[in-house]
Amino acid sequence: MPRLSRFFRIALCILPLAGPAGAEVLSTTNPSILDNLCVGANCAISESFNSNFNQIELKSNNTRLLFDDTSSFGGFPSNDWAIQANDTTSGGEDQLMFVDATTGLEVMTIKALANSSTLVLARDRKVGIGTELPQADLHIVTASPSKIRMHDTFGGSEWMITFANGGFRLQDRGTLNYPFNIADNAPEGALWVKFDGKVGMGTTNPQAPLQINNTDTATNDLQGIIVQNISGLPGPRGLLTMRNSGGSYFTLENTDSGTTWFFTHENRTPNRFIISDAVPDGPEMTLTADGILTVPGGFVVNNTTLNVPDYVFAPEYDLTPLSEVSAFIAENRHLPDVPSAAQIARDGLDMTDMQMRLLKKVEELTLYTLDLEAARRAQQQELARLAQVEAENAALAARLARIEAALAER
Repeated sequence: MPRLSRFFRIALCILPLAGPAGAEVLSTTNPSILDNLCVGANCAISESFNSNFNQIELKSNNTRLLFDDTSSFGGFPSNDWAIQANDTTSGGEDQLMFVDATTGLEVMTIKALANSSTLVLARDRKVGIGTELPQADLHIVTASPSKIRMHDTFGGSEWMITFANGGFRLQDRGTLNYPFNIADNAPEGALWVKFDGKVGMGTTNPQAPLQINNTDTATNDLQGIIVQNISGLPGPRGLLTMRNSGGSYFTLENTDSGTTWFFTHENRTPNRFIISDAVPDGPEMTLTADGILTVPGGFVVNNTTLNVPDYVFAPEYDLTPLSEVSAFIAENRHLPDVPSAAQIARDGLDMTDMQMRLLKKVEELTLYTLDLEAARRAQQQELARLAQVEAENAALAARLARIEAALAER
């Protein structure tokens, strides 16, 4: 028997056996075809096979190889398949199709003029697109941006993975936006999701639901987290919210100085807002929901723009007469230059401004007091002078009485 690599063996073949002129019958002898075989309406009696060693040729206007499965036993697969070259209608495409002959659907298609190595299945199960030597389970090599496009015809969603433009990008084809991008040369662990769902940015071993490590040595202010609304539309927005079933706090830790500050939402009544350091000497500040602020230490305002009212003591300061102050109070029911209760209820209370206004009133009150003291002293001096005059007058009156008495005796 000839070598199988040189000849093609078939179980059933068409041979010109005995029978009516031109008739063909099925052979039952499991024959082999020597050399080459041409099948199709356009095969010549003496077909000339080219130098590419085409042992089998399908030669016709429409060429199709059908796999007709005649299995009739229950449970056995019986689907029919076909390999078809080119469409069978005018204007159709030049392509090789693998067809599910039972349903008539084209399962896989290879277009004519496809590039070399368009699809390569390597012996180590790697798949190459555009490469003869795939180096991964799926290896794509192109001279233009590599893309994987996914289209959901039911829901209409369409996305595309792009390996170009300096990185790995994910595009929403409906909006043409790129919601996800990883640039080339991104550092190790730029975005990392652990097996337990923890997310790391700048670390491959996040210890919290979200951990951000920054190794940038720059000293500018943009080294943390920026939350910014860029819509350009004015209006208040909640840009940062932290929720917990109970108390919560966040920590500011200076690893250089070893100092730590805690900002705490208290987990018991009255659920105060507390600022404290790591020293166990109690909080440095507390604030209740009723607006009661407690600062155990001092309260210092170091604002160089404060208008400290020392000008009240200048010689040219025009101190308002008390009569005018009295008239103002009678009409307005509050001191001049001091906001009323209605103003404070409407605009709030600026503690620093109020302190300066009260200091001014204290200084003016001091001037009023000094004026009253000067007047009191002057009055005392006048009273003393009048008492002396009265004493001198009494002495003169007594002398006059003695003189009159002496004259009366003569």
